[in-house]
Amino acid sequence: MATDTLLLELGCEELPPVALDALSDAFASGIQNGLAAAEIPFGRVRALASPRRLAVEVTELAARQPDREVERRGPALAAAFKDGAPTKAAEGFARSCGVGVDQLIELETPKGTWLGFREQQTGEGIQALLPGILHKAIGDLPVPKYMRWGDSRTEFSRPVHWLVALYGSEVIPAEALNLTAGRTTYGHRFHAPEALPLKHADDYVAALENAYVLADREQRRERIREQVLAEAEVNDARAVIDEDLLREVAGLVEWPVALTGSFDQRFLEVPAECLVSSMQEHQKYFHLLDDNGQLKPLFITVANIESLDPDQVIAGNEKVIRPRLADAVFFFDADRKRTLASRLPELGSMVFQHKLGTLADKAQRSEAVAAFIADKIGGEPAHAKRATQLAKCDLVTEMVQEFAELQGVMGRYYAAEDGEASDVTIALEEQYLPRFASDSIPQTATGKAVALADRLDTLTGIFGIGQRPTGAKDPFALRRASIAVINILVKGELDLDLRELLTLAAEQHTDLPRAETVVDDVLTYTLDRFRAWGQDDGISAEMYLSVRKRPVTRPLDFARRLYAVKTFAQRDEAAALAAANKRVSNILAKQNHDGSTDVNADRLSEPAEKALFEALSERRKSVAPLLADDRYTETLDALATLRKPVDSLFDQVMVMTDDDAVRHNRLALLASLQALFLEVADIAELPQ
Repeated sequence: MATDTLLLELGCEELPPVALDALSDAFASGIQNGLAAAEIPFGRVRALASPRRLAVEVTELAARQPDREVERRGPALAAAFKDGAPTKAAEGFARSCGVGVDQLIELETPKGTWLGFREQQTGEGIQALLPGILHKAIGDLPVPKYMRWGDSRTEFSRPVHWLVALYGSEVIPAEALNLTAGRTTYGHRFHAPEALPLKHADDYVAALENAYVLADREQRRERIREQVLAEAEVNDARAVIDEDLLREVAGLVEWPVALTGSFDQRFLEVPAECLVSSMQEHQKYFHLLDDNGQLKPLFITVANIESLDPDQVIAGNEKVIRPRLADAVFFFDADRKRTLASRLPELGSMVFQHKLGTLADKAQRSEAVAAFIADKIGGEPAHAKRATQLAKCDLVTEMVQEFAELQGVMGRYYAAEDGEASDVTIALEEQYLPRFASDSIPQTATGKAVALADRLDTLTGIFGIGQRPTGAKDPFALRRASIAVINILVKGELDLDLRELLTLAAEQHTDLPRAETVVDDVLTYTLDRFRAWGQDDGISAEMYLSVRKRPVTRPLDFARRLYAVKTFAQRDEAAALAAANKRVSNILAKQNHDGSTDVNADRLSEPAEKALFEALSERRKSVAPLLADDRYTETLDALATLRKPVDSLFDQVMVMTDDDAVRHNRLALLASLQALFLEVADIAELPQ
């Protein structure tokens, strides 16, 4: 079957840079899914995009659907004929197929014989199918905010101006967003504004590059990276390339040209984070560091034009950044006129949640919890209390109100200037760690205590007023808070009882409507986060369930059990012992066993049951010190040797004997086997 390249392009005014990748990927997926649903063979689907276009290139696309045999089933044969003559059901089915009854066939199925019809259906061509696929793909785009333009009622993220739909060299007669498809695209707004007719879909990327547009997103990003690094090298500096910033800048330019500008040395008196934030957030500049990792008074901007006078472009950017940096200096100087502690009363007017009070109330509640945790983990309780008091004070500073992303960072700087203890100052920044699942955790004991106390207060408070997350709604980021609690306790190797911490946190709230259940609710919710917590490390849902059945309330202990089960699951004996434990569980449940593990050795008569009893007794003694030290991996390694006596028991012994006393004794033997494994986890949950 003949194939060719398909090109689709939607041309528009500058799209939101942060949404460009998502729109581009969704457009490509929509076209790919549409072609797949239509069963049209194709090769590679390539998402292309620039600020002024969304495009999709599909290689080796078949010209039409393959022909296929279509089978339709009609009435049952018994209902299709009566006394040898076709019934109305048979005649109606034949008419719906466009044939006579004599052209129908009999279809044999496991459920009987039916009247049927087979025909060869010719596949539809791409010209007929693509308009519908294109329309649906555009309609399904995740447009962050729609707008209208002119007197049209058409809506899209930005005004659209042209539509290209080419299959090879042929235009596909499609319409979308009040545009009729053609073969004409447009290059760079300034360098090549003229119409650019495409002879063939394969010409698209090269034609645009000749017109000063890099349509390949990855190519454009890498071009920016190379230019920024080259500029840094020329200036004997190291460029810091934030990937999110790089992605956003690539969404702002079609023909990137990196240029280096400078700013006054005096601005370096301000903390580097303030200057970097201003350069990144407001101007989309890349900053430069010297050999000692200190900020240099230089920046790299990426222009969307190859200027004949680049010095003018640089001068313009320097003129724009100067007042921004001057603002940072002003805010920093203004904030330092007061101590951080003097801002504590202002937190009383900042509402945390209307049923839970202000940020001042939250700080007061968290103090006792932070001090308790600090004492448990070898920190200084007084420092933890002080850090908790000051934790949110920088939110009312001029700098943080202008640059919200600097919360915590500025608290650290201002507290240091005020002469606060070093671990207190560090904790003011560490309180927000980890910000996401793979982020680093606080390193100081005070930082850990404050970070935990703050999140425990939020969790117990929001759950306590009945606003736990539901579905996609999680306005207080409780999922993230609970995962952060797990990460701090596990990665920080803090062997603390989460129930104890939650109980203390809940007690700090004076009036929680759900006070009686809040601790259990939050504990369950947090431990349930372990289901997805270790997936990147190969922790499966079955492994999680095997541990979740245990009454474990220490997250560090929970994690150690998880990794022990993961290691055990890789052993040759794992599947057989998992199956045996599942069998034991089913037998005990079916017999309503009372849970007794007291085995009467005198009632053991069969060699296999005696051997298992002895093996269990021996293993119970050997693993006791291992369990006492939470050495779960070694415990399961020791229990793996029980496979042979367990297999022998089930092969050679009738557990459900008619003798009540013997049967009960053997059930106790099985229960003791189960109980020994349950000291670590319920391995019956593992694949068998």
